[in-house]
Amino acid sequence: MRKKLFITLSLFACALTTYAQAFFGEKPKLVVGIVVDQMRWDYLSRYYDQFTDGGFKRLINDGYSCNNCLINYLPTITAIGHTSVYTGSTPALHGICGNNFYIDGHKVYCTQDDSVETVGSTSNKGKESPRNLLATTIGDQLRLHTDFQSKVIGVSYKDRAAILPAGRSANAAYWLDTKNSCFVSSTYYMKELPDWAKQVNDRMAKNKEVTTLRDSIGFNPLCGTVTTDMAIAALQGEKLGMGKATDMLCVSYSQTDVIGHEWGTRGPRTDAAYLQLDKDLARLLTALDQQVGKSNYLVFLTADHGGAHNWKFMQDHKLNGGPWHDEQGRMDMEAALEKSLGNDLEAVIQDVLDYRVFLNHQYIKEEGLDLQAIKQIIIEHLLSSPNVNYAIDFEQATNSSVPPLLRDRILMGYHPRRSGDIIFIPEPGYYDYGSWSSPVGTTHGEWNPYDAHIPLLFMGWKIPHGATSREVHITDIAPTVCQLLHIQQPNACVGEAITEITK
Repeated sequence: MRKKLFITLSLFACALTTYAQAFFGEKPKLVVGIVVDQMRWDYLSRYYDQFTDGGFKRLINDGYSCNNCLINYLPTITAIGHTSVYTGSTPALHGICGNNFYIDGHKVYCTQDDSVETVGSTSNKGKESPRNLLATTIGDQLRLHTDFQSKVIGVSYKDRAAILPAGRSANAAYWLDTKNSCFVSSTYYMKELPDWAKQVNDRMAKNKEVTTLRDSIGFNPLCGTVTTDMAIAALQGEKLGMGKATDMLCVSYSQTDVIGHEWGTRGPRTDAAYLQLDKDLARLLTALDQQVGKSNYLVFLTADHGGAHNWKFMQDHKLNGGPWHDEQGRMDMEAALEKSLGNDLEAVIQDVLDYRVFLNHQYIKEEGLDLQAIKQIIIEHLLSSPNVNYAIDFEQATNSSVPPLLRDRILMGYHPRRSGDIIFIPEPGYYDYGSWSSPVGTTHGEWNPYDAHIPLLFMGWKIPHGATSREVHITDIAPTVCQLLHIQQPNACVGEAITEITK
């Protein structure tokens, strides 16, 4: 009896050991993250019948769709979205608080780094790095886990969309120098472009359509084709997915955002952008199949934010919407301050960015002005302004009377040294018009579903086919991928793994 029990327990222990070895030992050869800039979730259904079988349809039909993925912070801006996808965190912790923001009173571009130089051209387009990023990314954690044997590379038209997803320890990031029609990097990563990247640039230099477009290439679906060319070249040139350690490729498509700002969410330009992107995705997936094998790579596709319908389009159809002008709003705030305090106070407001007011604290202190009184005057003015629902002092957000959903997103987007002083929330359908959109175009940045409801598709290695309507968040992507890889989550991660995928 004891002998039989011993044999049974031994077999059970062996089975557990085998299961554990299989579970923790198995990993995909390559992870591919794809971000489509300004892609609304409903575009998946809007264009489904027009998609080819190999692009978006393949991701949907062979993969897993999270149909209720929301952005859980404010504002919903490109640099923040790309960073949040890969860190599993929000501006409150990862520190990327906009495309442009202030660090201790000094305005910076999110990836600006004057200590590095351009690699790949003679312009200043490469004076960029991820040094303003305070948190690790999926790629950083992957490299840490493998003692930096994993390769991590970012590719995009936009510098910020290539740099921030790849993380601080990335092997490389490449983005377009549009004036010179070539991909560049910076000395943060390398001293010279690899030969395969030079060959991509040589081919681009011979492409008359690319060289003719130059700075306007972002307005053309060809921008996505060029981005795909570079991504496939990086895949092949760096032999991604062919080594012992798992590699990662981060690809962001930005032409959809440029086209959306210029022409909005409807019309032939936007239609053409997504139908061409579908073909480019099919080409990228085919290249992955050929090099890594269909069952050997894990891919996810999401967006950094969505986009509102053009306000004039909404009004034409008797729907609510309208423009908000940041610059005019700033002048009105300054006038309200002067009326209340009786001085020339133009220097008090440093900037108005992404529905946030940045105050000049140094000037306020030097002039002996009352900071709290200034905040209260601005808030009262904003609340009395047409089409503004709320105006909140960031420092008092916890005790504000805004709905809990908005309060939580405000707090998750607030970094005390980088996010400014006051945030205001326009009525649904109203957005900043002028700085980021044309009369027939659109923009983004708010909490509403048109900006905050984004696609999230997983496909490939160990991914079941299916869908869920359970609410998940942009910050859940990183911990989900990390759990599938059996590596630690990024060090500022606040998201939770999507168990329908990881179980």
